[in-house]
Amino acid sequence: MALGSRQGCRWCGRAVLGQPRRRRVPEPAGCSARPYSQGSSASEAAGGAELLEVCWRRLFLRGGAGPLPWSAYLSGRHPGFGPLGAALRANLAAQWWDSALPVREQVFPVDAPLHGPPGALRDAQGLRLLHPETLREALQGYGQSPGGPALDEVLGATGLLRESLLPGVLAQYVSCLELVNKRLPCGLAQIGVCFHSVPESEHSVSGNEQHNKNLTRIGERTTSLLAWFSSPRTAGQWLDYWLRQRLQWWRKFAVGPSNFSSSDFQDEVGRRGFKLHYSFPWGTETIETLKNLGDTELLQLYPGERSKLLGRDGRKNVIPHVLSVNGNLDRGVLAYLFDSLQVLKLHPCLAPLKVALDVGKGPTTELRQVCQGLFNELTENGISVWPGYLETVHVSLEHLYTKYDEMSIPFMVLISDGTLENGVVQLRSRDTTMKEMMHISRLKDFLTKYVASAKNV
Repeated sequence: MALGSRQGCRWCGRAVLGQPRRRRVPEPAGCSARPYSQGSSASEAAGGAELLEVCWRRLFLRGGAGPLPWSAYLSGRHPGFGPLGAALRANLAAQWWDSALPVREQVFPVDAPLHGPPGALRDAQGLRLLHPETLREALQGYGQSPGGPALDEVLGATGLLRESLLPGVLAQYVSCLELVNKRLPCGLAQIGVCFHSVPESEHSVSGNEQHNKNLTRIGERTTSLLAWFSSPRTAGQWLDYWLRQRLQWWRKFAVGPSNFSSSDFQDEVGRRGFKLHYSFPWGTETIETLKNLGDTELLQLYPGERSKLLGRDGRKNVIPHVLSVNGNLDRGVLAYLFDSLQVLKLHPCLAPLKVALDVGKGPTTELRQVCQGLFNELTENGISVWPGYLETVHVSLEHLYTKYDEMSIPFMVLISDGTLENGVVQLRSRDTTMKEMMHISRLKDFLTKYVASAKNV
């Protein structure tokens, strides 16, 4: 497949990093300009207003009558991602699992409930899981009727919504240790939803909220966590290893890798850690945090049970240090959407859909039958397909190119009357805008190799 003057990967067509080539495409009726075309003002494009509108219109993001501010998506107080955004996050999560389990014999996936058991943490602070009727009865009886349920008693009997995956993961450490015959290092990994309080007065775009006492909203985020248990002797080396591995991973899928960066920090008790950031137009936001927690959390979770915590470091038995690699996949989705602002090119591994099937001139029924057969063949081979041929309203090819580029679909396949005569289809590349004629029998092998090769890009 010819890629023109731009050099890139033969199968995925990703160009060498640098200033992307801009192209002007006529704007079809009812469709606004692409986010990477010339906007109405430089400041609007810099702030992501155009991209926000496109992401909402193409169902990467959800909203009401229009998109919400970026601050809502960053803080987790939004109605969720749209179908393409959810698919992007699922692809990102799948890639995370592949990277977080480099030595599968040492790392185990785990699951934990969204909330702790009632009464287990009576004095703990956090978001409570409480039925409205129970709360109503407690408030009615509080301070008025001696026989009514006391508010403190009711709150003490409720479960806590998790604000972190770490407690649930650490609760399975002893079982993990048995699986590896007490050999260090080892790890546990999980992806799940966590909850947090969002200040009511938050109006800024930045995710660095100013906390106050009026915490009336609940936000949520999809979190990834790798808890790595290593001997105290090697904990520092492992922290540096995971920093290099994670920063390289985030940059792997980026058009502009330099927008992903890291910084070091120490917490209030002097424990070492790193933060990975993405540079949005308004400033940097943290997308992942790595930290050496020492043995404090384990000793607190298993009081008086030190012997159960001992793992083997060579010939020595030691209580391991816990390294926490904690990521925010929702912010990761937003980072990659912004990363594709200049040219909407999500990395092939992350693109929600790999190919769009559409029809040109010819007998509609016969063309759709060919599309349906090709759709079945591609999906059976793990290639996600957008069935554009089901659309009953015919639009221009330029309109289709704009639509599918905004959806970040790497390839468009056009079935026409020529396909019925000689089996030849038109294949258009999102990344190069090049079109070529290809026999329909070659499509499956071409796209399968494209998907497989994209993992190494």
